[in-house]
Amino acid sequence: MISTFTKRRWLMAGALSTALFALPTLQAASSEQPTLDEIRFGVPPWPGITVKSEVASQLLEALGYNTRQRELAVSIVLSALSKGDLEVYLAGWYPQEADMLAPLLENGTIIEIVDNVPSALTGIAVTDDAWQAGVRSITDLDKHSDRFDSRIYGIEAGSGINDAVLSVIDDGRFGLGDWRLQESSSPAMLAQVGQKIEAGEWAAFIGWQPHWMNVAYDMHYLKDSGDSGAAQLEGRVATVVRSDLAELDPNVAHFFKQFVVGSEIQSEWVDAYSRDERAADEVASEWINEHQNTVAEWLDGVTTRDGTPAMKAMRAQMQ
Repeated sequence: MISTFTKRRWLMAGALSTALFALPTLQAASSEQPTLDEIRFGVPPWPGITVKSEVASQLLEALGYNTRQRELAVSIVLSALSKGDLEVYLAGWYPQEADMLAPLLENGTIIEIVDNVPSALTGIAVTDDAWQAGVRSITDLDKHSDRFDSRIYGIEAGSGINDAVLSVIDDGRFGLGDWRLQESSSPAMLAQVGQKIEAGEWAAFIGWQPHWMNVAYDMHYLKDSGDSGAAQLEGRVATVVRSDLAELDPNVAHFFKQFVVGSEIQSEWVDAYSRDERAADEVASEWINEHQNTVAEWLDGVTTRDGTPAMKAMRAQMQ
């Protein structure tokens, strides 16, 4: 079966093999043979998971797997995982998606295998002018409703943080009952916030880290009140997979258990992809080639699809 990736991707896979040739020797690989031909990723249209999924895809392609990335809303991704129509989702944000994930985790149709970003932050943020004027908490927003036009700029409909903000509005908490959440794509929201900042106007919006916005924008995260779930949420990002992944392909499951990225690395990817407007495959390939020690840790004990230890196979390609 021919990979869904372009010829350019195959060339990048070749370059990756060259880079891996120089990596430290890996531990003995598992004797259990991989059985999956294609690894399907659920990828909501967010920069972080886009590049993260691309990095993982390039590594798996270099080991002989086909990969496919499907751009879908979170709810559809989780449903597809539970039915075995996808293998992996690399953006299980907590606590925002906890309510969406919990039922599927409880019934055993999906599982979490690692936190690929152990420390994250999400919530309502404001521009610096608003912060300096005293808007420091979610309880301060309605005091300046005219400056904010009683509006919070949100991301894609159905996302966990959007739902948390909508719940606050629907319940009329903190005087926000007459406010509205303007849902849109993440790029559209960021563009609107950028325009507000350039015009010297206030804006309240959904922010998160890791993300390039924290570098590009002079912004601040609001403090929460009463555990509303809409502000300054410390969290994590989990790798979520179909429940039978380890049975179908222990090699792939082993790889994903070791694929821990961290906030700093992901922010670096997002900055190159979004701010520098570089293609995700270019960002991924360059980063892989320049960070061989980290790649070696991710591939420790991993094999090619036919069961050959990864480094042995990579070296054979160089002969």
